[in-house]
Amino acid sequence: MSSLLQSKFVYGLTAVLVVQAVFFYSASRGEMTPVMAPLSAFPTTVGNWHLHQEGVIDQETQDVLKADDLLTRDYVNPQGDANLFIAYFKTQRNGQSPHSPKNCLPGSGWQQEESGRVDVPVDGGSIRINQYVVSRGAAQSVVYYWYQSQGRVIADEFAAKFYLVSDSIRNHRSDTALVRVVVSIPQGQTAQAEKLGTQFVQAFFPVVKAYLPH
Repeated sequence: MSSLLQSKFVYGLTAVLVVQAVFFYSASRGEMTPVMAPLSAFPTTVGNWHLHQEGVIDQETQDVLKADDLLTRDYVNPQGDANLFIAYFKTQRNGQSPHSPKNCLPGSGWQQEESGRVDVPVDGGSIRINQYVVSRGAAQSVVYYWYQSQGRVIADEFAAKFYLVSDSIRNHRSDTALVRVVVSIPQGQTAQAEKLGTQFVQAFFPVVKAYLPH
């Protein structure tokens, strides 16, 4: 095992063990999760984006995700369309936690072609989120995702684990949400799709931030 891989393995194992220790220590203490309106009440119109289709998540997928609430919708504006997916978890105890899209997408037949992080300007500054270009056969999509955790935007999975530990100790909370945006890429129009995806994130982020518990 190379030193880099070994370092990542040790880092990941340490994160898991710390999380388990915190949950064992605090298992007898109740969590203080704020009440949230159901995701079905999420706005159908945001700026010039309008709901095009309400998605359906089959029971098998719901059983795998183990989220407390789910939303998947297609929105459209004059420039194109995008899919918004939100999985909300009131607690991350008992095996409940977000599934990273970078692990789930290959299981659905999508292959990663490009990956990285982008800074998206929003009101009050910018947010750093994950951006992937994936393909399945001739189809291509650009995928954006992040973890919305108690008012924070977190791109890195390991950072999300350490915030989980901190919040569990200080606030007696482990709630979080995975937010994912997918934009199809027309043939040879990757830059246009990425621009549309960025515009979607900019329009929806203030709503997502206000909607999910802080």
